[in-house]
Amino acid sequence: MALRRMGLRDFVIVSTLELDFQDGFTVLTGETGAGKSILVDALQLVTGARADTGVIREGASRTEISAEFDTPNSVTALLEDAGFEGGETLLLRRSVDQQGKSRAWVNGSPATAQQLRSLGEHLLDIHGQHAWQSLTRPDAVRGLLDAYAQVSTASLNALWTSWRQAQSALQTATEAQEQLQHERERLLWQIAEVDKLAPQPHEWPDLNTSHSRLANGQALLDAAHQALELLDQTETNALQQLHAALHALQGQSHLEPEFGNPLELIGSSIAQLEDVAHTLRGYTRRTELDPERLAELDARITQWIALARRYKCPPEDLPALLAQWRGRLAQLDAAADLDGLKRAERKAHAALVAQAQVLSRQRSQAAPRLAQQITAAMQGLGMQGGQFVVALEPLEQPTQSGLEDVQFLVAGHAGSTPRPVGKVASGGELSRIALAIAVTTSQLGTTQTLVFDEVDSGVGGAVAHTVGRLMQQLGADRQVLAVTHLPQVAACADHHLLVSKQRQGEATTSSVSVVEGAQRVGEIARMLGGEKLSETTMAHAREMLQGAN
Repeated sequence: MALRRMGLRDFVIVSTLELDFQDGFTVLTGETGAGKSILVDALQLVTGARADTGVIREGASRTEISAEFDTPNSVTALLEDAGFEGGETLLLRRSVDQQGKSRAWVNGSPATAQQLRSLGEHLLDIHGQHAWQSLTRPDAVRGLLDAYAQVSTASLNALWTSWRQAQSALQTATEAQEQLQHERERLLWQIAEVDKLAPQPHEWPDLNTSHSRLANGQALLDAAHQALELLDQTETNALQQLHAALHALQGQSHLEPEFGNPLELIGSSIAQLEDVAHTLRGYTRRTELDPERLAELDARITQWIALARRYKCPPEDLPALLAQWRGRLAQLDAAADLDGLKRAERKAHAALVAQAQVLSRQRSQAAPRLAQQITAAMQGLGMQGGQFVVALEPLEQPTQSGLEDVQFLVAGHAGSTPRPVGKVASGGELSRIALAIAVTTSQLGTTQTLVFDEVDSGVGGAVAHTVGRLMQQLGADRQVLAVTHLPQVAACADHHLLVSKQRQGEATTSSVSVVEGAQRVGEIARMLGGEKLSETTMAHAREMLQGAN
């Protein structure tokens, strides 16, 4: 068992509904407009379909839907990853208010619509009444074959994206090559010009200091010589005067103790001045005027300032600007590496083709098996001798979907050539083909609940009975819910739910009830002959039920 029960409140024309479900094959029937598909719509909403305020019953502030399922093993990891509480049952709940705000819960914990959808993919497999329309859509056809073959195109899509990005990078580089070459040539010229100067980081302050020293060399030597003369080279130099003062005080220091401190200070001063004189003598000996070096520094500073003005930067920033140009040149050289971009594009294309070829082999193996099973199902649906073909048409270039287009071809009777479904099949035949596909693919799935929403439209008679038998067979090991207007299908069901519409004052409401015994015979008879029930239609209804079961 999979779907255990559902609860609806203020949903479309349903005021309140609590409904338990059973194993096997269950049909929902009722008069036109009674709301037979309401339960299907509610199941889609509670498993993450787009919320719409139009589903709120007129006069109500919000709608609420809940559905309780047996927990399949396939959702255990999903529940754990999302932090939802596990257990034997899985309760999904959703509400939508008049402002369009949707809220969802999984086992009582808040959830997102995407989380509901992820869980719903493991819980329900819904086949709608317009399923035949997808038979003419290439993406739907390809998706159906891939689902049958149990293959995924996710990795192929990723490789296709990588290839397209490599193509784009190569195309952009090729188109920009001329512009990049102009910029590269300009940078090379600028770098070559500044490289003649070869400015070094932090050189500018030292260069200015050296230049200032050489430019003022004579004045510096003159100052040093003058200082030396005043210190120790004249008759009345400072050191001579200090020695005289020291000698005068020393002669009387034994009489006056207070002379001790001045004597120490004068002695210290003499020692310091002698050190100064020694330093200045060394400076005058090693310092020479160097007009050639001064001329070199003049030329370097002049060139440095000229380049800084030309490229509109402070002189101290010229080395950093040169480094920036070199970095940009390296980027351009990398961008201009067309050979490397071509290799990257070829590598990405080869990876795409290799993965696409794997997918093509899987499709080629699955296509005839799918065609054979659908052809077999068509024989029992009033298309004896008909043939279904899954055609793979090779493409010149790979796409994100592979190396081939997938087409469904059909021959409605023996001897005719299969042609595209949308061109040769009538509306009734399309419905029957879609039903054959639905039955075939449903048998392969893992979801425990299959829902068929009037997929039997356009068929009748013996074919309708075959449809009922097919669903009855599916219900032997799966839970099958079918909305139908065919008495032949309803008679084959294990359980029968009747959807009816009532007037309550000014409002119209819909209800669902289980019908058994005489009530079920009456509903089958109504489906056979309309509102006026005759003994003939009642007898026919009883016969259909007995024959089906």
